[in-house]
Amino acid sequence: MRKMGKHIPGLIVTLVVLITAIVFAVMLLNMKVIPTKFIAVIGLVMLVLIMIVGALVWSTDGKIRFVVGVILAAVFAAVFILGSMYVYKTHSTLAGISGVNTEVTEVGIYVRADDSADSIEATADYVYGVLTDLDRANSDKAIQEVDSETGKTVQVQEYAGLTELVDGLLNGQTGAIVLNSAYLSVIEEMDGYSDISSRIKELTVKKVETTIEPQETEAKAEENTNDGSIYTIFISGIDSRSGLVAKSRSDSNIIATVNTATRQVLLVSTPRDYFVPLSISGGQRDKLTHAGIYGINVCMDTLGMLYNEDVNYYFRINFAGFEQLINALGGVTVYSDYDFDSKNETGYHFNQGENYLNGEQALVFSRERYAFKEGDRQRGKNQMAVIKGVINKALSPELLKNYSSVLSSIQGCFETNISYEEIARLLQQQLNNGGDWNIVSYSVNGTGDTQKPYSMSQKAYVMIPDESTVQKAEAMMKKVRDGETVSQEEADSATSAAAATDNDAQAAAEESTAEAQGETADATQNGTADAQAADGTVAANYA
Repeated sequence: MRKMGKHIPGLIVTLVVLITAIVFAVMLLNMKVIPTKFIAVIGLVMLVLIMIVGALVWSTDGKIRFVVGVILAAVFAAVFILGSMYVYKTHSTLAGISGVNTEVTEVGIYVRADDSADSIEATADYVYGVLTDLDRANSDKAIQEVDSETGKTVQVQEYAGLTELVDGLLNGQTGAIVLNSAYLSVIEEMDGYSDISSRIKELTVKKVETTIEPQETEAKAEENTNDGSIYTIFISGIDSRSGLVAKSRSDSNIIATVNTATRQVLLVSTPRDYFVPLSISGGQRDKLTHAGIYGINVCMDTLGMLYNEDVNYYFRINFAGFEQLINALGGVTVYSDYDFDSKNETGYHFNQGENYLNGEQALVFSRERYAFKEGDRQRGKNQMAVIKGVINKALSPELLKNYSSVLSSIQGCFETNISYEEIARLLQQQLNNGGDWNIVSYSVNGTGDTQKPYSMSQKAYVMIPDESTVQKAEAMMKKVRDGETVSQEEADSATSAAAATDNDAQAAAEESTAEAQGETADATQNGTADAQAADGTVAANYA
């Protein structure tokens, strides 16, 4: 019995270390990110460590050896527990941003600013104004909730356009209106309605949840042999601090064509004012930014129509939340095409060439447009430069020292419909193969014009696509899919001078906007520009 007694403490110590090691190994396997060969090496190392501990604590006869073994056991167990915590945090973070298949529309109930009503119940006898077609499904769902709260079926008056809807409320034809909250910024773009937010009062916001339907894809076997290594991803940038869930205008619209076999990424930016048919507009053209009001699927389908491409995945970025990630990474290196000063109150200066930026500086850099002749088009290029800087930093060994803070910053900053399994497979592939990626960026161009967009009730500034730049983008996307190399030099080469003559006029209009409205760069999402057209009736928008 005495012989057995001197081995029992050692068995207990060894068993504790073994259990923590097994838990760590199982969590690594379930995470599906670490390549098998690495897990095998980690497993072998853990086995050796457990055997060393077992040998040292096997008997209590050698007190010094036993104490050393217990200390090592405590250290190893702590490492395994800490590793398990990191694995769990990684798994939960990736699971939280991936496989998102729902989105929320915030539908507001508005009355006149001087209305005494302070609740939905107080509007039971009001006539409610709704849009006839635009976002009607969500409006109807909100009306159903109003009926439930008031206990009666409210009377509804339909209006064809946004200004008619608002005018009906302001003129007393209706007592309340139902309006997708994202449309407020669209209304503010219109001549005579820039102060609409002060003339109406929000009673409540109904959150209408809808499912993001999987995209239908067409096989393109004749164009490429996609073995699971090709991804076409819509990267939507939202310049907001209110999160990612609600439908809203997209302030940046980037298509990423990714070939994991050739380790190549092509980023194509499309200006937010691009005048294109939306997938739900029946051929009528609208500003691309307005597609976001109707949901992420409309954005993907619309860009797919523009570039003759199946866009099956999306990756949504909150650029304001992006600031947290960049700080967690310890800053990023971003290339600037120009030497310029930001025109907002922070007053940052950026040098032509490489700039090492913290989160706030990177956010200012990605939002600035008034400093450039190309305005919003250059802003799109700068946003791609920031994304490229983040990718390069995230792929570097420096990520490891900031790993915990990076994980904490990701949630609320990103979301994607790419499944956890796909993300895990891609991360595993990167860990397995290592190496750098060839990241190329390109922006399509166009010429300024004034037209009546599908989502608006009057004319506004739009950008007519330069088809030669669209065709070039389409051709480069195909080359990436087919495994051919696309260089930054190729992307930067001249395509067409057709749009160049519009740059000075665009810059002048944007500078006029800033002066007229006292606008700063941290309010660019809702800015408007008044530019008098030949008929004297056109409002030019650069928001």
